Amino acid sequence: MDTDMSTPHGDADLELATLLDERAVTAVALRYCRALDTKDWAGLAEVFLPDATADLASPTPLVGLEAITARIRGALDHLDASQHLVGNHSVVVDGDAATHFCYLQAQHVLRRAEGGRNYLVGGSYTDRLVRTPQGWRIAHRTLTIVWTDGNIAVARGD
Repeated sequence: MDTDMSTPHGDADLELATLLDERAVTAVALRYCRALDTKDWAGLAEVFLPDATADLASPTPLVGLEAITARIRGALDHLDASQHLVGNHSVVVDGDAATHFCYLQAQHVLRRAEGGRNYLVGGSYTDRLVRTPQGWRIAHRTLTIVWTDGNIAVARGD
């Protein structure tokens, strides 16, 4: 019986550590969605570095957690509900740095909107993350919108 526990890619302990890191990075993406959909703006501090940057379909790049939070609040605070679903996660860990990519679909609901209460966005997130003593945090996030459907007045708050 072969008792060699190594893998073709290296040490089994390293493989396990990499899998745990990949899972932790994916958990950051899920925490982000939960914070948005529950309007837990303080929870974004468990997602982003204080000096993080982002391109969230905003006119200019966002710098710092406060600017990122303000942009997200401006987009979502007026809604009755939202639901951000992410999937097809791809994570590459390199020491204390990682990259993450996932697809997203986000449903936005504003019941009082003229012309329909729903606005749907499809796209992706691309992230650069770093390991901190508190866990993985996003250093930079890019939102790429691929398609939309429904009533844009929902997003505008009309």
